[in-house]
Order: sequence, then C-alpha cells, then structure tokens
Amino acid sequence: MITLGINAAYHDCSACLVQNGSVIAAAEEERFTRIKHGKRPVPFTTWQLPFHAIDYCLQEGGIRLADVHHVAYSYDPGLLLGVHEDDATIQLPLEPSRHPSEWSSPWQPLFLSYLVNAPRQLAGGAPHHLQARFRVLSHDTPDPPYQWHFVEHHLAHEASAFLASPFDNAAVLTMDGRGELATTSYGLYEEGQYRRFKQINLPHSLGLLYEEVTRYLGFLHSSDEYKVMALASFGTPRYAPIFRDIVQYRQHGEYEIMRVDWTKLFGPARERGKTLTEHHMDIARSLQWVLEDTVLKMAGWLHRETGVDKLCMAGGVALNCVMNAMLRDQGPFSSVWVQPAAGDAGTALGAALWIDRQQRTTRERAWHMDHAFLGPAFHDDEIEAILRQSKLQYRRVANIAEASADLLAQNKVLGWFQGRMEFGPRALGARSILASPIDAVMQNHLNQIKDREDFRPVAPVVLEEEVANWFENVSVAPFMTFVFNVAPDKRERIPAVRHIDGTARVQTINQAQHPLYYEVVRAFGQRTGVPVLINTSFNTRGEPVVCTPRDALESFCTTPLDALAIGNFLLEKPV
Repeated sequence: MITLGINAAYHDCSACLVQNGSVIAAAEEERFTRIKHGKRPVPFTTWQLPFHAIDYCLQEGGIRLADVHHVAYSYDPGLLLGVHEDDATIQLPLEPSRHPSEWSSPWQPLFLSYLVNAPRQLAGGAPHHLQARFRVLSHDTPDPPYQWHFVEHHLAHEASAFLASPFDNAAVLTMDGRGELATTSYGLYEEGQYRRFKQINLPHSLGLLYEEVTRYLGFLHSSDEYKVMALASFGTPRYAPIFRDIVQYRQHGEYEIMRVDWTKLFGPARERGKTLTEHHMDIARSLQWVLEDTVLKMAGWLHRETGVDKLCMAGGVALNCVMNAMLRDQGPFSSVWVQPAAGDAGTALGAALWIDRQQRTTRERAWHMDHAFLGPAFHDDEIEAILRQSKLQYRRVANIAEASADLLAQNKVLGWFQGRMEFGPRALGARSILASPIDAVMQNHLNQIKDREDFRPVAPVVLEEEVANWFENVSVAPFMTFVFNVAPDKRERIPAVRHIDGTARVQTINQAQHPLYYEVVRAFGQRTGVPVLINTSFNTRGEPVVCTPRDALESFCTTPLDALAIGNFLLEKPV
C-alpha cells in the first residue's frame, strides 16, 4: 500500500511517500523552487500544492500518481466550515461586498476555498513539465484512483512524533503556532493506539506568542524564531515578570495568552537590520525563560496524567532546542525524542504515516526515524555533467573523505554535498558547510560567509563513539534537536562551536547513518586529535539549503567558500 502525504496549508510545503509503514522519500518544496519557506510575494500561492516535492517522491518510489492508493493532506478544512462542510458550493464572504453573507469564519475564505479544492488541484493542476508523472484522469477514468484524506493538522504533528519515534509507548506533546483550531495538544500512544485527551485552542498559542516577539525584535516571523532563541543567551530575564503576566499557566496543562501592545510595554519595535541592544537581548531571554518554565509545567502535568516515562514531541515550538534541553534535564520524563522535521514540513510525514496505519490490515510498525536522509541524491555522472557545463576546474579523487579532511585540517571552509538530502530544517551532513572548530574565529568567519548575524552560533558534529568525551550527558543525538554543555576540559579545544552560554547544538553521527559523513569527521580527528567538525547548512541568508549540484555550484561560486566536495569530485578556489 502506497500513501502520499502532503503539507500545503501555511508554510514549509512538503511531501512524503510511505509504503507499507516505511518512509520512502520526503522533501520540502522550497528546496526545488528556491523560495524559502514557500513564502511567495502573492500570499495565496503559499497554499499551492508542493508539486515538485511530490514529483520527487513519486520518482524516488518509481511510480506515478495513478499508482498511489491514499493521499493524506495535513489539514482538515471541514473543522472550520461547520455546517457548510458538505456544501457543494460556498458563497465566500469577500469584503467589501454588496451583500451580507450568512457564513462567517475567522479564517480567510480564499484560504479555505483553496484547501477544499486541493484534491482537484492534485488531479489536474501540476505544472506542464511535471504532468507526465501526475496524469491520472482521462475520459475513461474520470475519478482519481486514490482515496483522499484530510487529516487534522495537530493529529499530523502527533503522528509524525509517535509513529516516527523509537518508543512503543510514549506521552505526546505538540506545540505550534496554529492548526485549524488547536495550538497545543496532549496525548498518549500506548499498545499501538493513540488517544488525544486535551488540546489548547486559538487564540492561545505559545508559537504565535514567539512569532509576535520575533516580529517585534525585527526578525521575520514563522522563519527567524531560532534567531531569537540564540539571542536569548546574551540577555538576562529581567522582563520575566511581564511575560509571566502574558503567559498565564492555569492547571491541568492549560494556559492562556493575554493580548498586549508590545510598543506600550517595551517601546518602539526594532527595525530590521538595526543594532541589537541589551534591551532586545533581555526581551528575548525573558520570553525564552517563560516559555521554558511554562512547558516544564505542562510536561509535569502530562507525565502525571499518562504515567509513562517517555515523551515524543513535534510542532514548530519543538524546534526550540534550548527548551528541549531544559525539558530533558529538568523535566519528569526519562527520555525525550523530538521529530527532526518538527515544523509544518513534518506534517506531510505524519499525515502519511497516520493514514497508512489506519488503512493497513496489519498495524505493526515497520519503521522508525533514525536518520533524516530522505531527499534526492545525485550520481557522479549527473554531477560531472554539470561540472563540465560550468567550465570550472575540478578533479576526481580516490577518497573524498580523506581529501576533504586534509583541507579542513588546513582551516579551509568546505561545501559538502553527499548522498540523499536531509528532510527538515537542519543540515545533517548531506548538504552542509564543514569547517574546523579548533580556532575560535571560525564562528565569525562562517557567519560572514553566510551573511548571518554575528551572534548566531554554529553547531558541531561528533563521532557517536566519541561524544561522551567532548560533551556532557549525551550518548546519541542525530538530529540537532537539543543543546548540550561542552565538557569543561574541551572548552578551549573547540571554541568555535561553544555558544556564549557554554552549550552546543550537538549532532552525533555513526557509520550506518551516513558513511561518508562519518568518515570525514573520523579522518579530521586522525589529523588533529579532534573528532569534531563544524556543521552548518549549505546556504546563505534568505536562501533554502542547496538541493541539486547546480545549487551547490552557484552557492560555491558566489560565496568565499574555499572548496567544494561534491560526490567524488573536489573543487578548490585559487589561493
């Protein structure tokens, strides 16, 4: 049985293909269109189906859309249409209008109309150059051969956590900006069954609160929240009492968010690109502090309610790796697992896994997520064809990991393009920029190369078998979803990856997950005594992570990268 999962509601449109419980492919649309988060100038086109990501998933599975049995869409407009859910037509209350409408909704009518018509879009709306893989209708077969399923947004988040996690039984916590109604949900996955027993609805949302402060601080909301998290480490929580009044935790996992005027509270909003002051840093720290405190209370209630010892999480808020670390270290659960594509992109994964599980006759789990390399890969012949077209000098090397380690040990900065692309927002060693962590100035140098703010940290990758020697209280962390303290005796050995608070967003790697990536870290360790590399995403500000060899070459040529390791080929810029 083949199930196609789709996310195309708010942002981070994506697709995922599942066959008999195993994930075959998953990718975000932005990697193909080169429009970050799918935020186009014309707002409604954000809701367009991720045709390129779907096309890739079908190609990876060796199938056409006509071969798919089920399509799972990670949003249910019926929850918002009310009595109009089964209407053949809907009179949209477009304003200004000459006639009043009987139907009112807090949601933009055009948004709902677009989602309701998503099945029709899939059947006939693919771009011309992709239509061969999408064509399923004809005069003889007027109906698509697959069954369409609208899956509630937070259920898709939940399923992406408990059906991808390594746990057989777990509490489930999802937090994001918004779904149809829910913004937070609590549930229990036990003995193969899932039950949600509480949710928090709009307008109360920890995710939307973080978005509002992100916007107030001069960053892009639904995009730059991780910058606020990084900035928080530079501040003090002197405004925590104000944020405590805004985020009012009640009891039994419930909270309310009070509406406020940020300008009245904190003065004029920061203009984008202007200087960041201590005032801004303290706002960020206070927000982060109250978020962590609130989520800790929520987790405490969830632990008491479920009586289980493991927690899995998803939703955009679960990408806050500092909060996750606090929950891991101070929370009541012995194990916490965060789905690496925890934002809205991951709902395509969750929707597909959920419908696959509901429709299969056997519901035994056949898969769990131990790596995120689910995107496209390119063979050396494809890569070399583009290299020849580029007219750039390159050479084929016998051992790309060893050759790359030689350059990294010389303090060169290397673009690294190997194997299947990662699914989710973190570069995990397939589409990465690699560098040595030994010199403290490398962090600033990388931020300059990528045109990033100077306060932002860079993350380390470390051999799984070596991680306990370099970082505290960590054994396995493949997804960069938690921060860990750098071991005291190693702080001066790897200063470039140590944030101002002494932490690092660690990724561990073993040979089975990505052999070449493992080998380059190991080879660097042999040369330097440090089995750790800087791993940051292969992109520059405002650009999605590179996907294709052409993307990698463009980024390499337009940035001060020293070298590019792409397949078995090495490109170096003249000194």
